[in-house]
Amino acid sequence: MNGREPDRTRWIRSSRSGDNGGNCVEAILGFPGVVPVRDSKNPDGPVLVIGRTAWAAFTAPLSR
Repeated sequence: MNGREPDRTRWIRSSRSGDNGGNCVEAILGFPGVVPVRDSKNPDGPVLVIGRTAWAAFTAPLSR
């Protein structure tokens, strides 16, 4: 991630998550080759960095 702190304004979540009290996974799609992911209930908590190929495999079934 080039040692940069992710910009909080770039975190996104599914439009299908609705207003469920923050029980969502948030991600940033702007980093080359990786997707930082965090728990929306703990925005200052740890960030899991997932390879873009693994992210695509994880999210593909969700769009069906």
